[in-house]
Amino acid sequence: MITKTKEFITEVKAELGKVTWPTRKEAISTTWVVVAIVFIISVYLGACDVILAKLMRLILG
Repeated sequence: MITKTKEFITEVKAELGKVTWPTRKEAISTTWVVVAIVFIISVYLGACDVILAKLMRLILG
């Protein structure tokens, strides 16, 4: 069991060494893209909610 655990940790370290990590600038820019997309989608869904709520009030009286 201990041998397999040590082997696993060694393999994990080797794989993490192969990873190409983003630079700080890349991470910040992609974060802003995600924040902008989340904002746009939330505004869209909020508008859909308001429109559908008004439509339901109109239909149901």
